[in-house]
Amino acid sequence: MKNTFEIPHCETCLPRLNSIFGVLSSEELNRLELHKGCNFHRSGQVLFYEGDYPSGIYCINRGKVKLTRTGEAGREQIVRLAREGDSVGYRALVSGTPYQLTATVIEDASICFIPRQTFNTLMADNPSLTGTIIRQLTQDLAKAEQKQVSLAQKQVRERLAETLLMLREFYGCEDDHRTLRSRLSREDIANYVGTATETVIRLLSEFSKEGLIVLEGKKIRITDQKGLCETARMPE
Repeated sequence: MKNTFEIPHCETCLPRLNSIFGVLSSEELNRLELHKGCNFHRSGQVLFYEGDYPSGIYCINRGKVKLTRTGEAGREQIVRLAREGDSVGYRALVSGTPYQLTATVIEDASICFIPRQTFNTLMADNPSLTGTIIRQLTQDLAKAEQKQVSLAQKQVRERLAETLLMLREFYGCEDDHRTLRSRLSREDIANYVGTATETVIRLLSEFSKEGLIVLEGKKIRITDQKGLCETARMPE
């Protein structure tokens, strides 16, 4: 992302169309425009911490964010990743509870902040927004449950293969349609898989020897997607 930062406008914001705010009317978008705040965030900056109380929600215009929970011995566990069009922090806001996760920028981002009062007013005035949020909450819960099942029932090797396929879908690929655009470090990948960094490095080397992937420095190129799906016990 360039260092220059331009404040996105709600009416012309393409990521908004795939967000929870895609159902707002022009009048509601104008109201949102008046009360939102937008900032540029560097990779590594924290949007909010686990245990804090929310004062609004964050909508990602550009960039990526990881949501993490602190486990035993202070170990970080990546629960999910968020990208353009995703909103983070709304579950705590809707439920009136502290954040259950910490949100950290992992790719330079432009992010809009919508204050609690503005968000609550929009929900009260627009039943479609409320319905969209309920559906999003349901989808998030289903994904969290699926991840828990994966952690409980799959071996680390299978979970790593599944994670590489997830990163392909989440980040996309470079022009060769194989090399992941992911900027996650090996440690981040380990924190998502739920294992040690050393284990991820070893298994990536094994995948490379088996012809499933090619490693080029920090880059990962998937060369056998079918084989990776079979390793992950997932349909191609």
